[in-house]
Amino acid sequence: MSDIHIRKTGQAGRITFTRPKALNAMSYEMCMAIDAAMRGWADDDNVKLVVIDAEGDKAFCAGGDIAELYDTGTKGDYSYGRTFWRDEYRLNALIFEYKKPVISFMQGFTMGGGVGIGCHGTHRIVNETSQIAMPEVGIGLVPDVGGSLMLALAPDHLGEYLGMTAARMGADDAILAGFADFFIPQEQWPALISALEETGAAKLVEDAALPAPQGKLRPALADITRHFAKDSLEDIQASLQAEDSDFAAATLKPLSRNSPLSMACTLEMLRRLRADGPAIRRALDLEYRYTFRAMEQSDFLEGIRAQIIDKDRNPKWQYAGQPVPAQAIEDMLAPLGADALTFEEELT
Repeated sequence: MSDIHIRKTGQAGRITFTRPKALNAMSYEMCMAIDAAMRGWADDDNVKLVVIDAEGDKAFCAGGDIAELYDTGTKGDYSYGRTFWRDEYRLNALIFEYKKPVISFMQGFTMGGGVGIGCHGTHRIVNETSQIAMPEVGIGLVPDVGGSLMLALAPDHLGEYLGMTAARMGADDAILAGFADFFIPQEQWPALISALEETGAAKLVEDAALPAPQGKLRPALADITRHFAKDSLEDIQASLQAEDSDFAAATLKPLSRNSPLSMACTLEMLRRLRADGPAIRRALDLEYRYTFRAMEQSDFLEGIRAQIIDKDRNPKWQYAGQPVPAQAIEDMLAPLGADALTFEEELT
């Protein structure tokens, strides 16, 4: 497949995204190729670890390839999207639960579906160009691909802030929020990857890591916690509106731009995950409840139209300028019964 290069090199299973002109956006076929390779390597004694990287300087993987989702969804065919999300989420769980080291090198943009591939491994490497984000609320979805788990585990109420504003994280920010582990300058990556292939020793990553330059989130934690600890989207907005500060003004902008239903459901998801004990399969199950219904009931197709298709950046959101009804949130996150996300047994 020309969009992704999968092979064994030395003692490493190797996965490289090769769509740099498309910011390495991931198609369904790419997703399934990764899934098949990793299942095959799980019992291969010659593969000591898995290394995932990408061609180009602009992006590790800027997300899923959503044009097909829009095309099928607007025709009333919801099965393609539901199948895509189901199988993608199963891959996310596979990576998270993998019994061998999974080492990702995430330069440039790592967003949405790219987070699901790059941010669930054991050794998540960022550099001076890294920009990691969960931008789903801007297109009428919720943070998915297991991103809700990392947001729920982030310190203080940083998860609510990142999930509802879709703010981008640099290297230090991503490490603080739990989306990355190690900062290694990009110029050192080729030699490190070669050494990993030769030795199969994941400890080389930790040995090469350096302190990341301080990002923007650590100084803002007090402000974030003060506002995003509130009980509802409306309470958070009111708290920010009552404060005359640069932080409040800057934060209100994305909250006024993103889908109210998506933001309210994101808030509820993180609260549920913390209350029930955050776990990858629980997070993915909750995310799938939303995405299964997304084309029929949420702002997803309208969000894609405004951002990707017509590019007018003027989505007509449900509940724009009004409180999101509690019943609407409950309806999006209710159990799916027979359609619930299922997983294969863990790899041994």
